[in-house]
Amino acid sequence: MQIEDLRSLLALGEHEHVTEAAASLGTSQPTLSRTLSRLEAELGARLFERDARGAHPNPLGELALAAAGDIVARYDRLRRDLATLLDPDSGTVRLAFLDSMATSLVPRLLRDFRGAAPHIRVELRQEPGHEILRDLALGAAELALISPRPDGPHGWLALQRQRLVLAVPAGHRLASRRRIKPADVAGEDFVTVPAGFGFRTLVDELFAGAGLRIAFESEDLATVEGLVGAGLGVALVPSRVAGVSNTVGIPLAAAGAERVVGLTWRTDRSLAPAAERLLAFVRTAAPYD
Repeated sequence: MQIEDLRSLLALGEHEHVTEAAASLGTSQPTLSRTLSRLEAELGARLFERDARGAHPNPLGELALAAAGDIVARYDRLRRDLATLLDPDSGTVRLAFLDSMATSLVPRLLRDFRGAAPHIRVELRQEPGHEILRDLALGAAELALISPRPDGPHGWLALQRQRLVLAVPAGHRLASRRRIKPADVAGEDFVTVPAGFGFRTLVDELFAGAGLRIAFESEDLATVEGLVGAGLGVALVPSRVAGVSNTVGIPLAAAGAERVVGLTWRTDRSLAPAAERLLAFVRTAAPYD
């Protein structure tokens, strides 16, 4: 049974005459009669009573017509909704991003994109990196702002290089230093993100052998900086995060003391037109340093 078969059934229910219904469908009377016979055989029930005046739905036919009307309406609505979502000028893009980009990179990027494509809707998902990769795999997100660059079938467009600093409370013994080495934090309480986060991997690599003593963990880098400002430890953060909550950011003297933020997407599937348009726009607008 096809959608067009159901449309034929609905036309017959409206006209209650095979010849008139066939004319409205642009088909022949024999073709419509065969369609009706096939549908009745498939459903196992006689739906229309035929007489000299035409074909009239019986109670079973009324039930079938109601269901056919609902199915056709839902199918047509699905086609309209998909057409709207897939329109490169007014569709929807599903963009995921890390919490630490919520007040900096994301607003800048969306402001610029809105100017170029004012009718495209951007659906935002703010979450940790491992959840972002899961959502990309599941199709819940199409594009994502993330760090570091993910492995596997992911495209990558570097957007921003963020210098990393050691955030310490104002008045801390290290606060007056111009630069600091990872070994200098030995014995300090350390505040950072939980294990499994991409940023935590970077922290562990930079401070390998320094004997970090993890005192607090938070998924949000702004919260990490706030805990440092409250005197609860020191933390590695992007330079733009330091200094918000009575903290001082000290450049870290270590190779690789930076975080590269980029736009990523799955390369094993096609992007919807609106997502392709956002990606094309970001290619021309990058970098966002």
